[in-house]
Amino acid sequence: MDIEAKREMRRTILAARQAMPETQRAEAGSAIRDAVTALPQLGMGGTAAVYYSVGTEPDTRKLITTLWKQGTYVLLPIFLPGGDLDWAAYDGPGSLAPAGYGLLEPTGHRYGPDAVRRAAVVVCPALAVDHAGRRLGRGAGCYDRALARVGPNTLTLAVIYDTEFVESVPSEAHDRPVQAVVTPQRGVVHC
Repeated sequence: MDIEAKREMRRTILAARQAMPETQRAEAGSAIRDAVTALPQLGMGGTAAVYYSVGTEPDTRKLITTLWKQGTYVLLPIFLPGGDLDWAAYDGPGSLAPAGYGLLEPTGHRYGPDAVRRAAVVVCPALAVDHAGRRLGRGAGCYDRALARVGPNTLTLAVIYDTEFVESVPSEAHDRPVQAVVTPQRGVVHC
């Protein structure tokens, strides 16, 4: 599909997120946390690779804290030059440092881009996802590269607001789908 269609969809969704009240975003974070922590893949601890939300993104910080406190090994991304993601363990709020683009990244030992292979669940950001699992990201391709590395038994899911689960997302050959989405109202929905 057309690159311009992706740009226009991004503009529309980002404007809607900006207009969303902060209280609604906070409630969304709690619902997302509850839905993901109930997944059977995380019932025995395991490893979860999760992005650390910023700005108007659906909140994953509550999810990360809860998983960590429950004994799940949480990996957070570190953006590398060239667009790949490295991964390091989350060891509490003190293990994060400011990074570029307003992000917070873990400061501990880095495990490399292939660390997502051992994750039971990979939670990635998206601006929209369609019913076939095609996700619209910010356009850098970082998560498409990460999703290409996941293991065959890894559940991949994108965190979005309810209105961002749509009929169709413009896609290109390099775009990698997710298996499920998690939204505040619907919880985890398989694509």
